[in-house]
Formats: sequence, C-alpha cells, structure tokens
Amino acid sequence: MVVRVSTTLTSTAVPTSARPAPRRRTRVLALPEARWALAATVAFLLGLAFDLGGTPAWLYGPLYAVAYATGGWEPALEGLRALREKTLDVDLLMIVAALGAASIGQVRDGALLIVIFATSGALEALATARTADSVRGLLDLAPTTATRLTDDGREETVATADLAVGDLVLVRPGERIGADGQVLDGMSEADQATITGEPLPVAKGPGDEVFAGTLNGTGALRVRVERDPADSVIARIVTLVEEASRTKAPTQLFIEKIEQRYAVGMVAATVAVFAIPLAFGADLAAALLRAMTFMIVASPCAVVLATMPPLLSAIANAGRHGVLVKSAVAMERLGEIDATALDKTGTLTEGAPEVTAVTPRPGSGLDENALLALAAAAEHPSEHPLARAVVTAARTRGLRIAPAEDFTATPGRGVTAVVEGRTVTVGRADDADSDATVVLVTRDNAPVGTLTLTDRLRPDAAATTVALTALTGTAPVLLTGDNPRAAARVADATGLTDVRAELLPEDKVAAVRDLHAAGRKVLFVGDGVNDAPALAAAHSGIAMGRAGSDLALETADAVVVRDELVTVPAVVRLSRAARRLVVQNLVIAGTFITGLVLWDLIGHLPLPLGVAGHEGSTVLVGLNGLRLLRESAWRSGTAQDT
Repeated sequence: MVVRVSTTLTSTAVPTSARPAPRRRTRVLALPEARWALAATVAFLLGLAFDLGGTPAWLYGPLYAVAYATGGWEPALEGLRALREKTLDVDLLMIVAALGAASIGQVRDGALLIVIFATSGALEALATARTADSVRGLLDLAPTTATRLTDDGREETVATADLAVGDLVLVRPGERIGADGQVLDGMSEADQATITGEPLPVAKGPGDEVFAGTLNGTGALRVRVERDPADSVIARIVTLVEEASRTKAPTQLFIEKIEQRYAVGMVAATVAVFAIPLAFGADLAAALLRAMTFMIVASPCAVVLATMPPLLSAIANAGRHGVLVKSAVAMERLGEIDATALDKTGTLTEGAPEVTAVTPRPGSGLDENALLALAAAAEHPSEHPLARAVVTAARTRGLRIAPAEDFTATPGRGVTAVVEGRTVTVGRADDADSDATVVLVTRDNAPVGTLTLTDRLRPDAAATTVALTALTGTAPVLLTGDNPRAAARVADATGLTDVRAELLPEDKVAAVRDLHAAGRKVLFVGDGVNDAPALAAAHSGIAMGRAGSDLALETADAVVVRDELVTVPAVVRLSRAARRLVVQNLVIAGTFITGLVLWDLIGHLPLPLGVAGHEGSTVLVGLNGLRLLRESAWRSGTAQDT
C-alpha cells in the first residue's frame, strides 16, 4: 500500500468577524478515497447478501465486480505507474493478490480484500487530513481584511496581505487583529489563546505587542504593523510546517531504502510458497490461495506508515504552541540530544536593558522618582535602547515626563536637553560596573544621581535550565561573549555552574565540538549572528525568534517564535514522545507481520482474517502516530518542565 503523509495546506478566505474562527475538520466524504471505499463497501455488502441468499451468480457477480473496480482502480493505477518507473509498489501486489483469489474461485474473499484495502486507505487519508487540519486551522484565524489609517486620518479597508511594516491599523472591538504589531493607542484585551496558549484575555495598551489572528476585546486599538503579513507568527508556522512535510526523517529514509528490496524478496518468497507445495503434489487452488495470503500479510504497509505520522503530528503540535520545527529530520534529532549549551544575551536574558537601580546623589534634593522622571524627560526624544528603558521605567512607576527642548544626542556619550528651564545631561558614567550599565544624570552640570541598567533575565530562564538538566542528566553550559561578571550573574540566577565567557563565535563552535568529541549530542540555543556558527555545528539548534537575527533563524533547526524559553524543553520532550511512538509502531507492525506470516506458513490462515490483520495493523500504527496532535501531548511535556 502506498502511504502518503502530507500536510499540504491551502489558504481559505475567512472574513473578519467578532466570532471565533471555527476549527475546520475535513469531512470524511470530502476525501475521494473515502467515497471510493464507500462505493466498494456498499457494492460488496449487496453482493454478499445476494450471494448468501442463494441467488444466481449473474445477480451478485456484477456487484462483486463493482466492488473490485471502485475499490481497486486507484491503487492499481498507482501501482502500474510505479512499475513503469521500475519500482515495485505494494499497492499493486495487493491488487494482484485479490485478482489471484478471484482466479481460483475465491471471488468473495478477493472482494473482501479490496473492500478492507480501500477502507484502510480511506482511514489513512483521513488521518493525514486531520494532521493538515490542525495546522490549517491557524489560517482560519487570520482575517483577510483590515482597516488601515491613512496619513490624513481616513480609514480604508485593505487586504491584510497588502499591509506593510509601519502601517497604522484600527482594530475595533470584537475584530480579529490583522497583523503582528505594537499598540500605539487605546486600551483593550486580546484573546490570544490560539497563539500563546494563555487561557485568559491579556490586557493590551500602548507599547504592548499583538499577534495576527488574535481576537480583540471590548476596546478599540491603533496598531502599528511590525511584521510583514508573510512573516507573522501564523504565516511562519504554516510555512515551516509545509516545508517540514516535504522532508523525511532518517528512520523513514532507511525504511524506504529497504522497502524495494523487501518487496522484491516478498515476491520471490510468494513464488516459493506457491511453487514448493505444488511441486510436492499440493492442490493448485490451495497452494495459490496460501501464496496470495502470504503476499498480503507480508506486505510492509504498516512499517512504511510507522515513522512520519508521529513526527509530523509533533511538528504540527509544536507549531500551534509557537515552536517552528523546520523538518521531520530536525524533529527526530531534537529527541536525541543529551547535552545543552545556552547563549546568554537574548536567550537566557531578554536582550533589552532594564532600570534596576535609581540612586540620587546626597544633597541633590531629588528622590528616586524625581531623578528617574528627570532622566526620562531628557531621554524621551531618543530612540536609543537605554533611553527607551529609562522612559519605560518612568512610565511603569506612573511618573509625569516633562517636555524637553533643545535635545541633542552624541553617539557614545549620551543626550542633553533643557527640561523645565534646566540643562539635563544623561550619559555613561566613567566608573561604570562591567556587570551593568551605569548612567550619570547631571542638572546644570552638577551630578544629581545615577541609574543602573542591566539585561533583564527571562522569567522562565531558571525553570528552563532545571528542565533541561532533568532531560539530559547534566546542567546546560553557558556560552557567552559577554564579560565574566555579567555571565556569573546570570549563571547564579539560573543555577548554572559551567560558565564560559568572553567567547568569540569560533570559540562557541569549539566548545560545541568539544562536547561532541566527548560523545555528547548537543542542543545549542541562541539568537544572534554570532550564534549562527554554533547553531550549525550543534547536533540540534534552536533560535529565539522574536529578536533573533535572520542568519540565526535560517541556521537553526527550530525557532521559538514568541521567545518563551520554557518551550525548549517542552519540544524536546515532544520529540522524544514521537520517537517512542515510532518505535512502538515498528514493534506493532513487525509483530503483526511476523505472526501472520508464521500462521500462514505453519498453519492455515484464512484469507479474510489475513486481510483484516494486515490492514488493521496499518490503520493502528497510523492512528497511534496521530496521538501527538492532541493538546494533552503538549501539556504533558510542559507539566514536567514546571
């Protein structure tokens, strides 16, 4: 039986609506395989009824013929096409077995084989469609139109595909957000459970990030588009899962490599099973029936289907939770890792500065809030990351930010502005701590205090390192180009002991290769251009997607779209679950084939029972692989990580 595992997806227009987008599920009879199988089944059952009722053969014979034709024409055609390309297809062998049974008077058994064979193919097609449904449902979330605001304040309805970075979009209450972006104005809440998995709506206000396809709540929002629609979270998930469906894991490639040899050997064995008893005087019909049964039960359909459904189901499930695994190869390799190496900046930390200390000078007459508000007023016109951090800190405390005049910025030095008639300067302090950035605030050339900024640790960094330690048996290695004091601060907060600082990109590669030389299969997690060589050198590489460089995203085997670090151990667990299911499937398939073949060779295996056992095992391994599509498969991985 030819087993096709595909997740080819097509975009369907879905109007913007206040209602949640329905999750589309492929109808059984929408599949041609199911329609042909139904026709074959109906014809067979009618023929069987007439046959058992003692009616003439001319009445039930044509019905059996219809069952043969409707259930067998497509696999026969595919088998002949494969034969023309000098490939022996097990589909063709099934049809030959059915026709062989009919040739010795076992028309009913041959028709039963065709019906079960066609039904099995329909169930496999349905299982594959369900895999595609789970990812295609993401496309249904994305609206096809959005309300764009023009420069003169007018509103125009445009296709979301035509939105560009920098466009302003109006999102009314109850509408779905048309693009990934940042809220500029308005207050609301967004139901983003389909993207982030958060069960409750999340408050959204100026500065907050929103995702395409999430549902806006009761307020109106003005959103600036930050990503091209083709690069949105949803679009990237769909694209990468489509790409993954076109790849094959090493286990699958190995199975396909031996499949042809197995099929040729099976044909030779079938000839022997027929010819040897015949040479010793066995009945022709009995020998042929035994040979046909052998050909059916020895076919490797279940073995072929053992690998890809679990891996593709895992890829689809991970994609729904914001981890884009690029191929079946990558998904299989993730489960093999037994050591991890982590970058610091942008991986364990957010890669963005945060004000962690406000220290007024004695005698300045300022308290912490007054000093922070003064610095924020001077920094407000600046787009520098440190300036944004100072302004954000002031807004978080609810401080008033006074307007600034005569603003000037000197690269590498700082900014100067007139705030409420006083000249305020904010610049790097000469005695800055190498573990943090310290800026000095002066007013009319007199120092009035300092602000300390550090790279903020991700909230889930410590939990992630604990989970990775439990998965691999050893704590992750911290590889960073930052200074030793900054690296030590992060290591202390996350429980890491193997810390290697001030590394150049080639040093990170050397560290990864040293671990490989020690027999470890290393997972490297990073985000920057300098991490790309290590991502490529590692057994598996995962990039942080939100702030990750294009080079890192291209090089990595998987991308964490929303920068939720805790999903890294979760996807490793999911990969290991997929690998376990592959092994389970191979054991199930091998057990069925071995048992049925021995039964046929040693005893007498009825043809209908052989057909049921063979096709039943094929369906069983297919459905077993699709278990990883369930939400519980992801939750079980994250539950162990928390």
